[in-house]
Amino acid sequence: MVTLSLPMRQALTFRSFPIYSAISSNRRNRVAIFSCASGDPGQRDRNLRRRRKVVEHICLLKANKYLSYDQEKDMLDYLYTSQYQMRGIVAVSLGQISGQTKEDFTHAVFMRFQSKEDLTKFYENPFYLQVLKEHVVPNCHSSRLDASLQGLMNVDYESEVEDDILPIFRKGEDFNYGIEFVLLIVFVEAAISGPAEDALTSLQELTMEFPCLIVQCTQGSNFNFSSEDYTHGVVIRFRSREAFEIFFTSSRYRDVWKSKFQPIARKTLAIHFSVDPVGTEIM
Repeated sequence: MVTLSLPMRQALTFRSFPIYSAISSNRRNRVAIFSCASGDPGQRDRNLRRRRKVVEHICLLKANKYLSYDQEKDMLDYLYTSQYQMRGIVAVSLGQISGQTKEDFTHAVFMRFQSKEDLTKFYENPFYLQVLKEHVVPNCHSSRLDASLQGLMNVDYESEVEDDILPIFRKGEDFNYGIEFVLLIVFVEAAISGPAEDALTSLQELTMEFPCLIVQCTQGSNFNFSSEDYTHGVVIRFRSREAFEIFFTSSRYRDVWKSKFQPIARKTLAIHFSVDPVGTEIM
């Protein structure tokens, strides 16, 4: 069963400054338990020493305006349970994007693979191609000329996570619920080799300082040459909606964005969706 997320009051889709709206005083008092200064330095050091490469796949969909609940459930269930029908997929999350995005994307799919070879096989897998043909493309639309990409945009990048079974496979209580945040960026060409990597490193280090808010963060350079809309991708799993809000309204995040990203980011797309246990029925 697919549990659709409820719309949040505002989507993170600003071009130059993806940041969430201010938290009211009542809400701030209610979620103050999430406040944390710098996390556990020992844990951050352990995470840095023991890392493993993974490949992240992001797919954004533009569903038809009059998509029914049953059609939406069918599409998301087939995409989610694809992990049980083919090898190489180690984690999946997906959902209805909260709020209106500037490019009219309605749903997001995140998949993790063990290697680039597994991702290549995934794109060519007959079962996945059938899922696209029968359950995704008919429910999506696009202004693009390429009919094979009806309403779809893919971004793929290689990253690293803690070398342990739970963070690699995104299992355990920490990954059962929360907010999945996806940030796609186009850096100016002159910045890609140096300043862009410095900006991404600064964001990565900042997220590791807030383990009470953030479960995991990955980021990297997009190597999907068939979809060059964005040069880099970032995925951050927040523990809750409140944690999500606190991080993006913090002065430390604002400082990193304004000093590191804003001067060199030509375009950004920031979306998020609620994560709930889904795909309990194998399609």
